[in-house]
Amino acid sequence: MSPEQLFSVCSLLVLPGWLLLVFLPRWKWTARLVCPVLIPLVLAVVYLWLVATTFGRTPGGFGSLAEVSQLFQNQWVLLAGWIHYLAFDLFVGSWEVRDARRNGVHHLLVVPCLVLTFLLGPVGLLLYFALRAALRRKVAVGGDAA
Repeated sequence: MSPEQLFSVCSLLVLPGWLLLVFLPRWKWTARLVCPVLIPLVLAVVYLWLVATTFGRTPGGFGSLAEVSQLFQNQWVLLAGWIHYLAFDLFVGSWEVRDARRNGVHHLLVVPCLVLTFLLGPVGLLLYFALRAALRRKVAVGGDAA
């Protein structure tokens, strides 16, 4: 399988998860198992394979921006980085849904956060934290007020 084909497969793999988070957030398996565990687990296996077969065998590293740029010139390493984002963003989106439910944040208000988390990762998380703080007048992670 080429890097381009694997990119397409992995990118398509996360779409059902995101659709479940947006349209079926109260289904018991959406935010508990499918989105935070099953799909990221499959992606993690692919990621591990990519890391095991490419890292250390390609120029570059993580010591400087120039080294990272050189590292990501390899399509397989770039694909590993993309899969990293796919897995973590979906995990964060599922956390947002669970946390919103725990904190009484209406799901329709969370949907824009999910869209931004899907598209821009940390921006969606930032928006979710801002939304939750505005509605609850507190900032907390895991239920503890800060």
